[in-house]
Amino acid sequence: MTSYRALSKEELEQEKESLLKQYEDYKALGLKLDMSRGKPGAAQLDLSMPMMDVLTSKDILSSESGTDLRNYGVLDGIPEAKKLMGDIIGVKPENVIVYGNSSLNIMYDTIARSMTHGVAGNTPWCKLDKVKFLCPTPGYDRHFAITEHFGIEMIKVPMTQDGPDMDMVQKLVESDDSIKGIWCVPKYSNPQGITYSDDTVKRFAALKPAAADFRIFWDNAYAIHHLFNGKNDEILNILDECEKAGNPDMVYIFCSTSKVTFPGSGVAAMASSVKNLDEIRSQMTIQTIGHDKINQLRHVKYFKDINGVMEHMKKQADVIRPKFEAVLQILDEEIAPLDIATWTKPNGGYFVSLDTMKGCAKKVVSMCKEAGVVMTGAGATHPYKNDEDDTNIRIAPTYPSTEELIKACKIFVLCVKIASVEKLLSE
Repeated sequence: MTSYRALSKEELEQEKESLLKQYEDYKALGLKLDMSRGKPGAAQLDLSMPMMDVLTSKDILSSESGTDLRNYGVLDGIPEAKKLMGDIIGVKPENVIVYGNSSLNIMYDTIARSMTHGVAGNTPWCKLDKVKFLCPTPGYDRHFAITEHFGIEMIKVPMTQDGPDMDMVQKLVESDDSIKGIWCVPKYSNPQGITYSDDTVKRFAALKPAAADFRIFWDNAYAIHHLFNGKNDEILNILDECEKAGNPDMVYIFCSTSKVTFPGSGVAAMASSVKNLDEIRSQMTIQTIGHDKINQLRHVKYFKDINGVMEHMKKQADVIRPKFEAVLQILDEEIAPLDIATWTKPNGGYFVSLDTMKGCAKKVVSMCKEAGVVMTGAGATHPYKNDEDDTNIRIAPTYPSTEELIKACKIFVLCVKIASVEKLLSE
């Protein structure tokens, strides 16, 4: 195959005609394929089914502290669940609050609490004239949806291979006291699969914010989601680094077992300084009497410790690795020689991020939908869904079967080719 950029107008017209015929053939198949969200596939969920057998009606449902887990109480999680979630995050149990099943829910609550009651005695955000958040872009659409929902102004920060552009982050955070936070997916980022470098983590920890209530929202959703044995990305512990830099209260860390066990019935946790957690607990006493302690115990009984979790994640990787390899192989074979797109090759996480030629992403996603392949909406990885260059598309390989994924990916690359040929012809 030759680069499309090297073809004459006549050759591009011929290529377009051939591609459109293939596209019509695919449309005639009436396919219904979904690569829209990072959901675990059925085979991944099957791995966790034995967890349903670890507790029975004959079990004594009490924690190591002696609490009867069938009853009210234990606001911030049973001790053994704090230990397990703390080991996943890399922090001590005293720095952990264990919640229900959703880390997104914790993030929403944390923003809502900041809006209505403020952070660490500072003015509630809802009483301020302007509240801003930094948004590394491309990023996680649900993060952006939360801040947009609360009317918080979002400022794009470009992503680099080492994480967010820290020169920009530092300049903005240290000069504007209306900037109250930044969204981060620090390991195997959504959607690019980038892991923040040591220098990036240290620069985050050493920030000197203009706002006393500035917080880093560190969504470590993919902390243990490696894909390839021997290629595990490592990252510095942000809580430790913040303590070393004299900023122990500056970070909130979020994680869950949503993509480890069952997304609808996992365990979520938040980690931060003891001071931050004490403030949050004081407000939680109004909000809840406690989360599902039996489910917390179920997870602890099943995994036993962090070693059990990591063995389970190796099995998860064995299920989804072939899917990533299939996507990357198709992109390498079908798109790479044509010089019309670039994409990431992550060592973990749930996504591949692809950039088309300028002005082509919406066209590609629309054509895919017409041919029966649902993708994440073009622009979703940007605040306000506004990708000015119209280039970024998030590919989510995990949910379809490998057979379905290959079909979907072939349709996807066909649509990328068509949109690219049309773009080149228009120029």
